[in-house]
Amino acid sequence: MMSLPPAPIPAPPPLRALPRRLAALVALSLGCAMTLPPPARAEEATPMTAQQSDPATLGWMVGAPPPADKIIRFSDGDYFTFPKLRWTVCHFRQLMPTIGVGRGLGPLRFFERKIDDSIEGLSFMPLGSTKPMTFGDAFDVNYTDGLVILHKGVLIYERYAGCLDETGQHAAMSVTKSLTGLLGEILVAEGTIDDKAKVATLVPELAGSAFGDATVRQVLDMTTGLHYSEDYSDPNADVWIYSAAGSPLPKPADYKGPRSYFDYLKTVRKEGEHGAAFGYKTINSDALGWIIVRVTGKSVATLLSERIWSRMGAELDAYYTVDSIGTPFAGGGFNAGLRDLARIGQLMLGGGMLNGERLIPEAAIAHIRAGGDPAKFAKADYPLLKGWSYTGMWWITNNPNGAFMARGVHGQAIYIDPAAQMVIARFASNPVTSNAANDPTSLPAYAAVADYLKDK
Repeated sequence: MMSLPPAPIPAPPPLRALPRRLAALVALSLGCAMTLPPPARAEEATPMTAQQSDPATLGWMVGAPPPADKIIRFSDGDYFTFPKLRWTVCHFRQLMPTIGVGRGLGPLRFFERKIDDSIEGLSFMPLGSTKPMTFGDAFDVNYTDGLVILHKGVLIYERYAGCLDETGQHAAMSVTKSLTGLLGEILVAEGTIDDKAKVATLVPELAGSAFGDATVRQVLDMTTGLHYSEDYSDPNADVWIYSAAGSPLPKPADYKGPRSYFDYLKTVRKEGEHGAAFGYKTINSDALGWIIVRVTGKSVATLLSERIWSRMGAELDAYYTVDSIGTPFAGGGFNAGLRDLARIGQLMLGGGMLNGERLIPEAAIAHIRAGGDPAKFAKADYPLLKGWSYTGMWWITNNPNGAFMARGVHGQAIYIDPAAQMVIARFASNPVTSNAANDPTSLPAYAAVADYLKDK
């Protein structure tokens, strides 16, 4: 990973002097390595099973008031450690400031339901294994909180567990990035933003930062050259400065670092050349969020509501977590209902059309589905994602079915398979942060369902 920026910037106190609550906010949803710095790394120990760690079984936050040992507070730094995280992922609006994404006053559009009971028994071979597994078994192995499958727009599978039910909202983690990227691609397709424009021409405050001479396209595709580390095991990593900046909680008296996402973005220094390689860094999404609000005058929360959420027949409002000045966390703060997440996937599958009405420009979705540069993606070295690419903040498999997806830590996903006319939406609370832990029992499971549905 990378070290601290070479140019001096205002720095917070050493990590050990910062309350862990400051470190935890951004770490929970950035989409990279660990949840918290050592020694609180849940993945180092053998965790409880999905059944053993079920929030209802453990009794988190039950009672008036709950027993002292069952209380979860944002101000306590362990609110997102396993197994507490299995409750937290459904309750962020109880813990920290948020901003709403309204569903509007339009009619609900319920999915036609034809539940296919045979899906539970579909067998697949996990990556790197010689022992097959069923789709139903993978549900608990991956600590799934909810999973929906659509086929040709019909809901054929729906299952919930943990903290989630059909009326609840769940953290989408870095699936948020794909929604931010989609808004960006919409504005590019409509000509509101020129993706060849330099960022500094749209957000002059970023002229002195690494983003200044990057193009909007390089931000959208995360091919910016940024001196920034999201290595949570390194107490000197840039992510901890970013974490402290984004926390809405009061800062320590001697804190002298940036105090918002926007403040932090201005401090990012350049490393390497823009456009040379893919590098997954959350701050690109927040830079794009700043570009969007500067160009449109609307935050990502407001724009998402106006352009998509209020027009697609969503069942529930959604929301974002925010920093101390109310800026939505465009890189990982989105929370929504599961069936509404599936609606986003169905819109992508349908080319942006819903009941004869165009919600998303066809060109925006076509660009995403065409994918990015696999050679640039390969430089990031994802062993389980060989041949994939990345563009518009979406992950492109480049497999024969043309599948593409949004991904978030701890197992969040929207998986879209055009050949099978299939959408899978999943919320989860896997104790291991990185998706490399659940990809072996997720990606082949999705492919198995697609193979089954292609003949139907």
